[in-house]
Parts: sequence; structure tokens; C-alpha cells
Amino acid sequence: MHPRHLLRECLRNGLLPALAMVSATVASSAMAQPSPRASIVDVARAIRPLDHFPGFPAGSDYLGELMRPGSHARLRLATVGHLPLRPVADVPLTGDATRWDYASLDPATHRLYLAHLGDSTVVVFDTQAQKVVAEVSSVSHVHGVLFVPELGRVYASATGSDEVVSIDPATLKITARVPAGDYPDGMAYAPEVHKLYVSDEHGGTDTVIDVRTNARVATIPLGGEVGNTQYDPVSKHIFANVQTRKQLVEIDPVTDRVVSRMDLPGAEGNHGLHIDPVTHLAFIACEENDKLIVVDLTRRSVVATFNVAKDPDVLAFDPALGWLYVAGESGQVSLFQVEGKKVSLIGTDMLGPNAHVVAVDAGTHRAYFPLRSLAGKPRLRITEPKQ
Repeated sequence: MHPRHLLRECLRNGLLPALAMVSATVASSAMAQPSPRASIVDVARAIRPLDHFPGFPAGSDYLGELMRPGSHARLRLATVGHLPLRPVADVPLTGDATRWDYASLDPATHRLYLAHLGDSTVVVFDTQAQKVVAEVSSVSHVHGVLFVPELGRVYASATGSDEVVSIDPATLKITARVPAGDYPDGMAYAPEVHKLYVSDEHGGTDTVIDVRTNARVATIPLGGEVGNTQYDPVSKHIFANVQTRKQLVEIDPVTDRVVSRMDLPGAEGNHGLHIDPVTHLAFIACEENDKLIVVDLTRRSVVATFNVAKDPDVLAFDPALGWLYVAGESGQVSLFQVEGKKVSLIGTDMLGPNAHVVAVDAGTHRAYFPLRSLAGKPRLRITEPKQ
């Protein structure tokens, strides 16, 4: 076994005595007359370019942590930490084993809307019956999907045709198609002004749609590649990630103008975004360097940065438990505890292949992860908190 694999397994499973075996392995393969201390450091150097340790603040000295007396238990818990989740079911989904993207839940009707990007369909899943009940086709390369309870309507961003599609949940028929720039992706709804804001990723703008007329009413230049867009019910403003500028941009929906830009030190590919109105914290997932940046929107400042699941994408929040899910393209999921302004890692672990999408039912506390392929077929992996 390669030394880095052996050390990782020792740390994961609490097999601290096996560190002696790591030393022996390195001694036989890499060094002529090593000391046990030098062997562990050598292994740490071997794994550092390939793995990071989720839960440590950015810039942590991993070698120092390895060598600090009494640090092994902390390192093991922070590195992987088995998630406090239990499996409920892996339910068959329809269509081919192709890519899935965003998901949006209507808890009142127990419907989960899933963007099946590779099949260009919006899949409708009944969370009570635990089965697919419908598909809405002809949504080309669907990325984003958003159920808006105030309107009783579902919106989907069809990247293949560069438009936003409006769907009536009662009939599951497409009722409108609206042009939405170049590569529309994430969406957010500002209820006071009856406007839908759509991330135009490649065009470097947010497209604004009046939901009363299903017409594009504004295009807001943001000056770079746009990640996710979210509505903040506290300020009643829209926030959007601008990935290539490493910024979080604030938009006033009344004027449809940018009113502030916040630099995000350490951000690389700031794409995923979730805003918690209770704490007024913004959580930003950086897909290019596997970071979670926490921004206090009241103070307009970055208050924490964490290492997270590799290739993080979608975020979801369970407000009753204070659990923040960060789902990664790697299949890893990081889970954080949010208590007031304090954010701490619960753990990071493998959830399932390509488990980069997550939706949470705040009523049942169940989490839903569409998986591209299990035994060659798409599945919806359902979890819930352990008792």
C-alpha cells in the first residue's frame, strides 16, 4: 500500500498504532536510515499535494499538526469525520445515466423538482411516495430549477437554448419561454418587485425577467463569469458570485443596478451560494480550490474560510438543525453546524458517485442527492439524521 493511502486510513479509522507501520513502509521505500518522526513527515509531504484536510482553516500547517503532541485525534476528526447521516433509500430515477444539476423542493405538495441536464428534462419526484411521478421534456440542457411558492410556479434554465422555461406545477406543462442570455444557470426570485434573476454565466450578466409578463426587462453587467445568484430577504437585495473577479456582487432589484462589490480573499471559482436570513451569513463554495467562504452580510466582511469536499458545487441548509450541506463533484459531502454566527465542521465523507447536488426538506430533515449512475442507472439517494 502506498504510504499516503496507509496514513489516510490510519487517520480515518483511529488506528494510531498503525503509524508505526507507516514509518516502516516509508523507511523501506524512501529512506535509508529514517527516524520515526522523519517518516511521518515524509508521508505527510507525500499526501499534502494530493489531499487537503477539510475543516482546518485555510493556510493550516498540516505538518505542524501531524507533529504536535496530542493532535492526532483532532486531525482524524477534522479530516473525514463520519457524517451523522443514515441511508433511507436509493430510489430509481427515470432516464439515462447522465448528469443531473440543481434541485428544488415544494414541501407543501411533497414534490422535488430535479434538473436532469443530460436528458434535457425536469423530473418530478414525490417525496412521500418515494417515486418519480412525471417528467417535463424539451428543456434543453436544463441546469437550474426553482420552485417559487409565492407564484405556484416552477422555473428552469435551459442552457441548450439560452432561455428560461416557466412550468405550471398543476398541469406540468410549459407555459412560457423567455430569452436569458448566454448560458443561463442559477436563479433567484425577488418577490417585492416580481422579478426573476438569472445567472448568465458566460455572458457575465444577470438577466432580469418580469414574472407577470414573462418578459426580459433588464440585463445587468457584472463584469465577469457569473456563478450562483441568491435573494436576501433581510436587505431585499440580490447577491451574485462573479467568479473571475473573486467578488460577491450586490444588486438593488428596484433599480436593477449593482450597489456594492465585496472582494473575497482566497476565492478561486466562487460559484455556489446560499444565504441564511436568520444569521445573515452568506456561504460561498469555491470550486477551483475546494473552499467554503463565510461572509457576514451585516458587517460586509469575510469571517471564516474552510476546506471542504473536493470540487464543491451545490449548497443546502436545514434551518431547524442548523446544518449546512456542501456537495462536491467528487462525491464527497461536507456538513457544517451553524449556531448563530459560529460555523464549525461536523465532517466530510463520501456520499455517492458525483453527488454534487443536494436538496433538504426542512420538515423531515431528509436530504436528497441525485446520483448519475449506480450500477449503470440513475438513483436518488435519500438520507436523514441519525437518531
